[in-house]
Amino acid sequence: MKNLKNKVVVVTGAGSGIGRALAKALAVRGCRLALSDVNEEGLAETAASIEGSEVRTYRLDVSDRDAVYAHAADVVKDFGQVNVIINNAGVALSATVREMSDADFEWIMNINFWGVANGSRAFLPHLIASGDGHVVNISSVFGMIGVPTQSAYNAAKFAVRGFTESLRQEMKLEKQPVAVSCVHPGGIKTNIANSARTSRPKSAEHLRKGFDRLAMTTPEKAAETIVKGILKNESRILVGTDAWGIDAINRLLGSAYQPLVERFAGKSLYR
Repeated sequence: MKNLKNKVVVVTGAGSGIGRALAKALAVRGCRLALSDVNEEGLAETAASIEGSEVRTYRLDVSDRDAVYAHAADVVKDFGQVNVIINNAGVALSATVREMSDADFEWIMNINFWGVANGSRAFLPHLIASGDGHVVNISSVFGMIGVPTQSAYNAAKFAVRGFTESLRQEMKLEKQPVAVSCVHPGGIKTNIANSARTSRPKSAEHLRKGFDRLAMTTPEKAAETIVKGILKNESRILVGTDAWGIDAINRLLGSAYQPLVERFAGKSLYR
């Protein structure tokens, strides 16, 4: 896919953050946009900020499999085809394995992993039918390294990575007209940390401030990196200098990266 003009692009989690920035970046390139979110107010704000492109909005809970399949059918009905699905919707949870509740564990897996799997599977037949499709799944740098208090988030994002890389290989082996990219953002300046669930309410503010200090990339810069990666058909799209650094450490050290993380966590999370 060398040109995005007039392509029908679906973006989940488009009510804020990277999703909103992606919608704007894609609109500039002449895409026709199907935007969804559970936050209808934020979604309306995103749609209102876009000019010059066809935009339709849909309230969608990506953890509801039946709703996602119905959404795919609605988008095809409304636009006639789908070329790109960007499974972006996601949430955050900060909790140790011992402390987190089953309900919170299920909540984050249902959105961050099953939401991606639901979107990929629901839209895949339509992407194949378009003759020029692309699946873009948002993982994280936490899909490359494990971090204390992020076991559930790690589990979801590692799963997204494995699912997406397997899907890319399948599409190539089956000679299907669908490219597949896995995105690994580093710290992005969004509200995801502020809206995160936590098993340690007393330390929540400390964790949020720590995230804010580490967030190095704006949503707009992240969106531009992702769009360029789509056009280059990159299998792995790293977003931010911190993502590149973590990827390099992981490649160089393998599992030996863990003492570095433990040292950092000991100073910041377990002080």
